Parts: sequence; C-alpha cells; structure tokens
Amino acid sequence: MNDWLHTTGSGVTLTLHIQPGAKKTEIVGLHGDALKIRLHAPPVDGKANAALIEFLAETLGLPRSAITLKSGQTARRKVVAAEGINTENTLRALGC
Repeated sequence: MNDWLHTTGSGVTLTLHIQPGAKKTEIVGLHGDALKIRLHAPPVDGKANAALIEFLAETLGLPRSAITLKSGQTARRKVVAAEGINTENTLRALGC
C-alpha cells in the first residue's frame, strides 16, 4: 500500500516531499509517507511549483491543466491532484 498515493473519483492525489534547487529534476524515492522529488528549479516566485506541475504532467502523460496543487504552495510537503489517471498507471509512469 502506498500512503502517498490515493484514488479519487476523477483521478489520484499524491503526497510529495519536494527538494527544490537540486542539480536535476528526478524522483528519488520515499520520504516518510511522501514521494520525494528533487526539482532543479529554485523555490523563488513559484518557479518550483510550476516546475513540479510541468514535471508531473510530462511524467504522467497528462496535460498541465490536469495537475492541481491542492496544498503546500509554500512548503516542501505538497498534495497534488492528477485528473484522468488511475493508481496503476500512476505507479507505472512514476516507476514505483
């Protein structure tokens, strides 16, 4: 069971731990009950949040409009909703 991934009526929600300002953008693994993602973008003027949405959309094969930041706009711990994808396809796309 994945504590960081939950099914919703129209997709999934992901609990993430973000490390901005990294050398490259990549999925690292688990950080407690969250999936850890390193982002190359700095945590300035929403650049890291925009980079996260772009990375998730590309990785999951979804349009950016299908990815919504639900909580954690200014925190490392974020909850993101992805519409139009199920748990199985999310795990496969993220390599988990």
